[in-house]
Formats: sequence, structure tokens, C-alpha cells
Amino acid sequence: MSEIINNISNIKHTDSGNFFLMAGPCVIEGEDIALRIAEQIVKLTDKLQIPLIFKGSYRKANRSRLDSFTGIGDEKALKILAKVSQEFDIPVITDIHESEEAAFAAEYVDVLQIPAFLCRQTDLLVAAAKTGKTVNVKKGQFLSAGSMKFAVDKIIDSGNPNVILTDRGNTFGYQDIIVDYRGIPEMRSFNVPVVMDCTHSLQQPNQSTGVTGGKPALIETIAKAAIAVGADGLFMETHPDPQNAKSDGANMLPLDKLEQLLVRLIRVREAIL
Repeated sequence: MSEIINNISNIKHTDSGNFFLMAGPCVIEGEDIALRIAEQIVKLTDKLQIPLIFKGSYRKANRSRLDSFTGIGDEKALKILAKVSQEFDIPVITDIHESEEAAFAAEYVDVLQIPAFLCRQTDLLVAAAKTGKTVNVKKGQFLSAGSMKFAVDKIIDSGNPNVILTDRGNTFGYQDIIVDYRGIPEMRSFNVPVVMDCTHSLQQPNQSTGVTGGKPALIETIAKAAIAVGADGLFMETHPDPQNAKSDGANMLPLDKLEQLLVRLIRVREAIL
């Protein structure tokens, strides 16, 4: 799977290819559970011939409440991600939040992810680009799809052509997110792979409890529509026990539902070829 990262053009589906998948837990909670989740996802994606990038945040910086779980320690979590990559021979992705984190995280992972709220931060984008790693930029909920061309340009103009864009919906109200599927073909016109984040786009932020809600029952709806309009990849957070997950459990896909969902999505992909 490492060849996916070596040449970003390989990650963009062709007329005969499949979509690729970014999947894993919201945050690295520990080595055992990370390896267990990775093993199950790898087994499924190998069987279904879906290219995989394993996802896990080494630290959660954007939390509503001060007492929210943020991580088990930066280096410890990054070493777990590196172990997942080595043990299963797959690329791994994690998000960074400040410019000085880019080079540090790049020592352990294959893809650096820029969170949606930070997608306009020039110094962060440039720092990520200069590591030479593939950079996945999540579209801000507050931006149009067309505006993401400037994020792409910042990375490419910094000497790194390996860019992915991920849509995660638009905020039109205070406690909900809406997906505008016109954005997928528009961002694909920038000649970079485009991913649909099928779980964060179903968040219900700014709840009175300070804990983000979600609508995980609609993950399949979001994913099917994204494949139908030409998304190159899908992003899904998954966990064997979402109710007891340390972060974003309200909108994660139960791991035992992943296989059936992927099978149905492959059928959608085949139908539009």
C-alpha cells in the first residue's frame, strides 16, 4: 500500500479503479485497540481491494470542554501509528494543529491532515508541505468548495504536489452541518483527489452539554451520494464500541457495520462506471 503515497496520482481513481478509504478511530486511545481496529479494517479492505490509509489523531486540539479527552501523549500515540503502518504495511494519517508539529509528526506518519478550522492557516499549510509528505486538507465548514483552490496552491507553490482535499460539509445553522455535493466535482477540477468525510459531516456541534452530537444512521447516505458524484475516496471514523470511544463517538461508524457498507458502496461505484 505504500505506493499509494509515493505517487499521489495513484490515489485518484480511474474509470476502472475503486475508491480509496481513510478509516480508523477518531483518536489513538492505546496500542491494543489501535492494532485491533487496524487489523479488522485491513482484512476487509484487502478482501474488497480497497486502498486504505489508516487514520488516527495523535492529539485532539479542538475540544468544546476543558475536561474532554485529548490524547495519551503525543510521541506515544505517534509511535502507535508508526507501528500500525509497519505491522500491516499501510500508510497512516494524522492531523496537526500548529506549524511546529509538522516536522515532528512527519517522522511517524505518511500523510499530514490539516483540520477544517485551520485550512486557511498559511504557515501551517506551508510547514506541512515542506515535510514532503502528502497533505490532506479538510475544507472549512465556513468556505465554498472553490475557495479551497487557494489551499491547494499554497501547498503546490511550496514545492509539494501531493495534495488531497476532503469535504466535511458546510455550516448554515448553529447545531448542524449540510453537505453540498456540487463541491466534489468542483474541487476535483483542481486536479487533486477529493475525499468525502462521511462521519464529521454528520456532526451536530455546539450542543448545550459541550459534547458534539451526530447522526451516524446517515453515514451510508452521505457515502453513497459522494461515490455517485465522483468522490475519489471516503473518510470514516470507526470504532468497535462508539458509545465508549474517547472522542466523537456520537458520529462514528460501529466497526462491525463497515464491511456491509463497503460492499454496498462498491456496487454504487460499479454502477456509475
